[in-house]
Amino acid sequence: MSPVITNLPILILYPHSRCNCRCVMCDIWKTSEAREIGCSELDRHATDIKALGVQWVIFSGGEPLMHSDLFGLCRRLRALNVRLTILSTGLLLEKNAAAVVEHVDDVIVSLDGPPAIHDKIRRVEGAFRKMSEGISMLHRIEAAFPISARCTIQKQNFASMAETVETAREMKLRSISFLAADLTSTAFNRPEGWAADRQAEVGLRAEELVELEKKIGDLSETHAGDFESGFILERPEKLRRIAHHFRAQLGLAEPISPRCNAPWVSAVLESDGTVRPCFFHEPIGNAREGSLRDVLNGPRALEFRRSLDVSENPICRRCVCSLWLAPHLGREVTVS
Repeated sequence: MSPVITNLPILILYPHSRCNCRCVMCDIWKTSEAREIGCSELDRHATDIKALGVQWVIFSGGEPLMHSDLFGLCRRLRALNVRLTILSTGLLLEKNAAAVVEHVDDVIVSLDGPPAIHDKIRRVEGAFRKMSEGISMLHRIEAAFPISARCTIQKQNFASMAETVETAREMKLRSISFLAADLTSTAFNRPEGWAADRQAEVGLRAEELVELEKKIGDLSETHAGDFESGFILERPEKLRRIAHHFRAQLGLAEPISPRCNAPWVSAVLESDGTVRPCFFHEPIGNAREGSLRDVLNGPRALEFRRSLDVSENPICRRCVCSLWLAPHLGREVTVS
């Protein structure tokens, strides 16, 4: 693959730096400074977004709905014929339901398990209830509005995968996907990474891995129809990679990179202008110091892509998610 980016189908945008949950597997909530990408800043990138052929903007972060004018950003991106997805905790969905339906194509909520487990992991009283009420409001406004769930597997919820699928069904969600908790990267406001004891709080012990593998096997049998219909987005063999990830983290297996070409087909633009090739790799520049295209094809970015061997790179080998964009936009996409 050429190191030069002339076409960027997917842009992951962090419109706001803070979050309204205190999840045990993430440190974004510890951010003390509220930063956001303003409409004027997005306007400055509009020419590059159009020239690069961006087709899909995914609002991540931080909680996008904490932005002071998120739907102003949406209007500008809509004018460029861009698909818009919000990754959300769900706590502010009810308040913003009408605007979400008007300005956004779909929402992916973080669902950590059935209600009690979800609230325990989110460390926000009533988090599940607020999310559920927001989802219900979106469906009341537009019954067919697409809302999906993503569940991050870790110590507190690995034994509840089937219950989580059933909870997503009860909430009338379109689908659910699973990924392993990231324990080793510097992403999610962890510039120094996590110490071993912190990793152990979120990761699984060897004996728990045996139970996880059994839970995945049981799920593939009891929810075979959900796999066939695509309600569970991953195939059973891909879910088994979650167990392998935790096994490798314990040193019981060799880490294996997922199939991924994210650094060539997407980029992450953070609220302070930082540009990354994906969630987990180091920054390649800052778009407040130059244009987005200049950063994506600057010396640091070109050298990174030129030298990156996904199969051997230690960050890629520990990665918990992947993005593979095949020619002509045939997609297999997981975003966190």
